[in-house]
Amino acid sequence: MVPLTSDHSHDRGRNRDESRTVTVFDPAGKLSGTDWQPYVATIIRVERNVFIRSATTGLLRHSTEIAFYVSNAPVTATRAAKAIRAHWKVENTSHYTRDVTMGEDLSRIRTNPGIFARLRSFAFNILKANKTSTLSQDRYRAALAGIDNLFSLITMPKR
Repeated sequence: MVPLTSDHSHDRGRNRDESRTVTVFDPAGKLSGTDWQPYVATIIRVERNVFIRSATTGLLRHSTEIAFYVSNAPVTATRAAKAIRAHWKVENTSHYTRDVTMGEDLSRIRTNPGIFARLRSFAFNILKANKTSTLSQDRYRAALAGIDNLFSLITMPKR
């Protein structure tokens, strides 16, 4: 397949050097006659080359990765790169913090887990908006003080 557009980016920081190449392809006739044809407008390939320097030894560790994404709308490589990076920002901030602070991945709730996930998100957002120290310490304080204290932290915007 011939690429429609391509975008290259390079990030350095925190002992990490990463270069990404995002290439967008038109699936054209490749999906004709399949169930996927009406749903896939663009195929996106992301190639990552990452060098991570060990803080203790100073040695570099190299890894490469190729990931594929699909989009149901035509996008440029630049737009696809921004969308993918934005998704990972959410994954690395909100989801990671929720897992570390609220222990979501360790949850053994099997009946209506979505309700409890929403409750954890609700509590997490209240604690995050009223952060006084670290979220885990604030969570501990809120647990000791009870649900009424947690609700007292909610501030409604004035109109």
